[in-house]
Amino acid sequence: MSTSMHYGAPMEIFQVAERLRRDMSVTEQMIWERVSKKQLGVRIRRQHPIWKFIADFYCHEVKLVIEIDGGIHGSPENKEYDISRDIILKEFQIEILRFTTDEVIKETSLVIERIRSTIEKLKQQRLHKSNQ
Repeated sequence: MSTSMHYGAPMEIFQVAERLRRDMSVTEQMIWERVSKKQLGVRIRRQHPIWKFIADFYCHEVKLVIEIDGGIHGSPENKEYDISRDIILKEFQIEILRFTTDEVIKETSLVIERIRSTIEKLKQQRLHKSNQ
């Protein structure tokens, strides 16, 4: 498995990601406005290719994927897909945070605080590992 921040993603995935960046959902835009430009102290990328997947948001520094799940993620097929995708991402030692579109719309500040606290926790874990 590749260790670059794209984990061997093929060119087709990059093309899809580029289109998705142009067509972000309202909730993705809401989060992007609060996490872009290192507002949380780390660089967060949007619609980022990771192997054969595209993460809504990704912070390579702490290996964190942030997903905004719309209604389609509630279907049994998509739930199954999300579970298998999360298992693969965890094999890359990537942490995953998931939020529903309702959470983003109704509790934006809480969502951002959870992202911020997860980033801080992951930074501390990384620091602890490097000091061992």
